[in-house]
Amino acid sequence: MAVFTQRRFALLKPMQTQHTGIDKYRIANKSDIEAIVKLVNRAYRPASGASGWTHESGLVSGNRTNDSQITEIMSKPDSVILVGLSSSEIIACVHIEKMGKNSHLGMLAVSPALQGVGTGKQMLAHAEMYASVNFGSEKCVIVVVSSRTELISFYLRRNYQKTGVLKDYPLSAGVGTPKLANLKIEVLEKQFKIAAINAVTCAKTKYQRRMW
Repeated sequence: MAVFTQRRFALLKPMQTQHTGIDKYRIANKSDIEAIVKLVNRAYRPASGASGWTHESGLVSGNRTNDSQITEIMSKPDSVILVGLSSSEIIACVHIEKMGKNSHLGMLAVSPALQGVGTGKQMLAHAEMYASVNFGSEKCVIVVVSSRTELISFYLRRNYQKTGVLKDYPLSAGVGTPKLANLKIEVLEKQFKIAAINAVTCAKTKYQRRMW
């Protein structure tokens, strides 16, 4: 069993005491692929009239992901999918991939029934901590559909900043087909505070996969 330093416990405690529906976090494995695919597609591209805080069904058609894409993500080095559980059920997830000094976050998804109650904020915070502590990243980078203003506002409230980088929607990525002409994606990033990075470095803490 890992021994947590007082500083490390202080980092973990806020995410474990919030009433978000998540009672455990861990790294996903291949047995989770089907559940992750269903969760992500329901969160991003639900059927017409489905409930949920936000989604992109009005902007993009087709599935957001599939089994082979999730398998590929899990097979990459320095790439993990974190899942949030409630009574052993996966209710949230996020993909983290280390790229140089930064971590790229994607596929943040929350069960539609739990959107708008803080679950997404907690899953994001947990991913940022993993990126900082486990990957030693200096920044988190996120790409969002530029037309999703409510989602961009969500990230801005969490100290992400616009970079001014706009790109065409990635038609060849297999993540759906735009319903609107000239649909763009936008790059946001969050710089981790130097004090927090130094604290993590001094403590020499490192997450171990068997502990998630």
